[in-house]
Amino acid sequence: MPLTPYTKPSLTFSEQVNHLKNKGMLFKDKPFAESTLANISYYRLSAYWYPFRLRDRAFPQQVLDKFEEDTFFEDALFLYETDRKLRSLVIDAIERVEVSVRTQFTYHVGHKYGAFGYTDKNNFHNKFDHHKWLTQLQAEVHRSKDEFIDHYKNTYQNFPLIPIWMLTEVMSLGALSFGYGGLINDRKRGIEDKKSIAQHFNLHHKKLGGWLHTLTYVRNICAHHGRLWNRSLAIKPDQTKDIHWLPPLTPRNDRIFYILLMLRHLLRATGNGEDWAQQVNQALGLLAHNEQWRAAMGMPGNWREHSIWK
Repeated sequence: MPLTPYTKPSLTFSEQVNHLKNKGMLFKDKPFAESTLANISYYRLSAYWYPFRLRDRAFPQQVLDKFEEDTFFEDALFLYETDRKLRSLVIDAIERVEVSVRTQFTYHVGHKYGAFGYTDKNNFHNKFDHHKWLTQLQAEVHRSKDEFIDHYKNTYQNFPLIPIWMLTEVMSLGALSFGYGGLINDRKRGIEDKKSIAQHFNLHHKKLGGWLHTLTYVRNICAHHGRLWNRSLAIKPDQTKDIHWLPPLTPRNDRIFYILLMLRHLLRATGNGEDWAQQVNQALGLLAHNEQWRAAMGMPGNWREHSIWK
């Protein structure tokens, strides 16, 4: 099929409201809708009114340019606001988890290999790109504006190489995930570095590695104010044989509910996640009554009683 030029014009906020009205959208307060569109772009909100668009009866996968009956602008805005609250809660949980993993990584590597043991490639498995990781770490140290980094730079030799317990304070989640993946875990050799960290979170070391990779991706979505609701995750956790993580108990692993279960497990291991879970319950409760909205998040109908969540 030949490509066509893009010819859609830029619309004023008033014209955007009328454009939606012509497609069948209803408004409880048109001036409020215009004001909202002046602060939250039409294109950003379009992801939240997309589920309200009609489907072709003959070809259900084909989405039409008209809205279902009784579709209100305020319904799409409600989904947007709820998603924004959820995104804030996910960021909060990932921060708590990241700090805990940093602590365990620092403690294990520092005690076993010393303050600068991370600089020795022999302390990592032979397929790990240690040079790439070390280069990334040095760049992160250079970017840091923390006073303790400046103090170290002006006091000690070999900067930007700094002790592991300082390094992990400026290390990104991506670098932490990558570094964890490079640790040795070889039972025959008697070196089980990953296991020593993962057991703190009651996880198999391979699962923790996969989860950190996925959480890095999810954190980047949140950092760029991306949508979590109704998003199919491009980087998803590996499949497991544990029935609690498989359908029908957990419908799918590429939606945000799976991530919430991961965070619930990790925070329970750190002992500081009950307040977070209650806040998530409140946010999910606003959506869960609607089967379509619930399915968009990969949530089972009895999500509150899920063995991992409750």
